[in-house]
Amino acid sequence: MFARIISFMKLKYFGSKAAKPFPAGRPGFLLAGLAPLALLLAASPLPAQEPADAGAAEIDWVSVAIQFSAGLSLFLYGVTLLSQCLREVAGDRMRRVLEGAARNRVAGVATGTAATFILDSSSVTIIILIATVNAGLLSFAHVIPVIMGSNIGTTLSSQIYALNVEDYAPVAMIVGLVTSILPKAEVWRKAGLILFGLGLIFFGLSVIGDSVKPLEDHPGLLRWMERMETPLLGALAGCVATLVIQSSSATMGIVIALASQGLISLPAGVAMMLGAEIGTCADTLIATIGRSRPAVRAGLFHLLFNIATVALGLLFVHQLTGWAAGTADGVPRQIANAHVAFNVLGTLLFLPFTATIAQALERVIPDRPPEPATGRVRAAAE
Repeated sequence: MFARIISFMKLKYFGSKAAKPFPAGRPGFLLAGLAPLALLLAASPLPAQEPADAGAAEIDWVSVAIQFSAGLSLFLYGVTLLSQCLREVAGDRMRRVLEGAARNRVAGVATGTAATFILDSSSVTIIILIATVNAGLLSFAHVIPVIMGSNIGTTLSSQIYALNVEDYAPVAMIVGLVTSILPKAEVWRKAGLILFGLGLIFFGLSVIGDSVKPLEDHPGLLRWMERMETPLLGALAGCVATLVIQSSSATMGIVIALASQGLISLPAGVAMMLGAEIGTCADTLIATIGRSRPAVRAGLFHLLFNIATVALGLLFVHQLTGWAAGTADGVPRQIANAHVAFNVLGTLLFLPFTATIAQALERVIPDRPPEPATGRVRAAAE
């Protein structure tokens, strides 16, 4: 049954000539193929654990790994599907909005925040900006505040992940699936796929959380997770995870899901969040290859800005975690709040210096000198 559902969705969604394939390097097609298997595995509960002795229970690591992988596949497929649908629905419109609002610093930050939340990806927002700068529609200095705002926008996903709405995920999946199949109007089909992808995200997070419940009291794993409380180690783990998954929002979703089961503490979650801020720069750097000098400066600014803010975050990590601990009772919400505070403070700190930053990067990466007129005349004559 699940295989028929996914096959039908792939035909409906990918079979249209107007539909665009997932970008290269993304896990879309792989996860689409794994989705039926993941649904079946996720629906199968872990087998009962037989106690090895009177005081301990034996953990079936194979079952834990299979169920965790199934949940991860569903979660990443949901993220990819949601991002792709939102991009097709709002991509061109958002490009025009970014072009119009980027000329004011405050409006640029607000627009970058809203665009990233709507498109569900800070990388997509920044890649659109890089393409806009490359086309000469905006100057590099104008897109700096929008890039800062995109970092804030990605924190809204963390707030949603911390809402604990997994119980309603199947409802969203069913309604979204029916809406994407029955109506003939394209707008309703896309809306249904967006709702289905959102439900799939929360269902995948629920499966991930259920899969690690047997590990809540495992001494070895708890000792290993305690090492993530070391800021540099935690940041390195978050950076590597984001490089592999290619989404800082997805990394934060997994971190929050593990924190909800008590496997990740607040210091470890904050450290991994800081590392995810570095890992998310990979896509935008790749997007600058072969682009104009101003476009390259935009991608480089994203990396340098995140490195600078993460360095400050590591320097004041204890103050950040201490503040976050007082904002909510649960660790997942505390991590989400720390994510928001970190990016908002980083933007407020550097926003007044956008003109200075632009001038500095223009000196580091100057524009290419114009081709000599004599060379062009000689080439035309030949």
